[in-house]
Amino acid sequence: MARKNLLKGFKKPKGLEFAQQESTESYGKFTASPFETGFGTTIGNCLRRILLSSIQGYAISAVLITSHDADGVPHTISSEFENIPNVSEDTLEILNKLKQIRLRLSDESEQGDFHFEFKGPASITSKDFAVEGQLEILGEPFHVMELMKGANVSFDVQVDFGRGYVPAEVNEKYIEIVGTIPMDAIYGPVLKVSYAIEPCRVGQRNDYDKLILEIWTDSTVRPEDVLGEAAKIAKDHFSIFINFNENDYLGEDEDDNEEAVIKQLLATSINTLDFSVRAKNCLDSAGIKTLGELAQKSEDEIESMRNVGRMTLNEIHAKLAEYNLRLGMTDYSHLKNTIKVSRQKEETDEA
Repeated sequence: MARKNLLKGFKKPKGLEFAQQESTESYGKFTASPFETGFGTTIGNCLRRILLSSIQGYAISAVLITSHDADGVPHTISSEFENIPNVSEDTLEILNKLKQIRLRLSDESEQGDFHFEFKGPASITSKDFAVEGQLEILGEPFHVMELMKGANVSFDVQVDFGRGYVPAEVNEKYIEIVGTIPMDAIYGPVLKVSYAIEPCRVGQRNDYDKLILEIWTDSTVRPEDVLGEAAKIAKDHFSIFINFNENDYLGEDEDDNEEAVIKQLLATSINTLDFSVRAKNCLDSAGIKTLGELAQKSEDEIESMRNVGRMTLNEIHAKLAEYNLRLGMTDYSHLKNTIKVSRQKEETDEA
């Protein structure tokens, strides 16, 4: 039986910070804190392994290559070791290029079959395998093969939705058409994951963990989406080990509630506060949007801002004091006492 105060005093992140300005369709940087010492590494390593091995994506799993002679008579390329007439590259080299194409089905279905015909002379790139409204090719285009004069070749490509790495030997079991060449399929859309642990201060302690996670994908799915999927996979696997009703035993920690109130206070928009027009304009031009951002600024930083005089500075000091804040703050632990006193007063008034 779990103790009712299982998580009392146990520090855990209140949310996930996403570096919006640095993010792209293929890169994302995420920060979470505070973790108890060692938990940053535990969580970071777990997410990294899941991201690299278990996220679903699309890949080419099989291809049927047919060459046509000058009279239009078709000939099926029997294996990756038989070359295609009037094509510069070896068949094996072409198949390796096809493996590298990052793609996805527009309707998000689990399988698709596509037919392509190419005639030489022509230089074929990865983008030539796109089908409008059906098959999207992502990433920078790259060379696949060079067709010489007289080349006439068709590709029947099978695209599947899967997970991880599936070797050609496995895909071969599902082939029904003679002459179809099975391919090694790399479904995972996550190309690289790295994480770092930095010290994090909470109150007077600075030995908590801050987890910084960086994710690179192939652009078929956004980093924040694969991170959510990885967390869901981990959560579902861990849940089987819980042998009690969480609702009966794991109430919210009072410290967590107090920190949530503090976080909400610091997130208060400057526009909702009763500042003068001049003060609001000064803060807005400096990019200061919240009460927390203002409290972190030093007095020297405020004075160096454009159009800030003594009157505006005094106004800022007075406004921060209303919330038990001051300029240059990095530690807000004293606000917990204010919250406790406020709660005690409310309970007394109700009594």
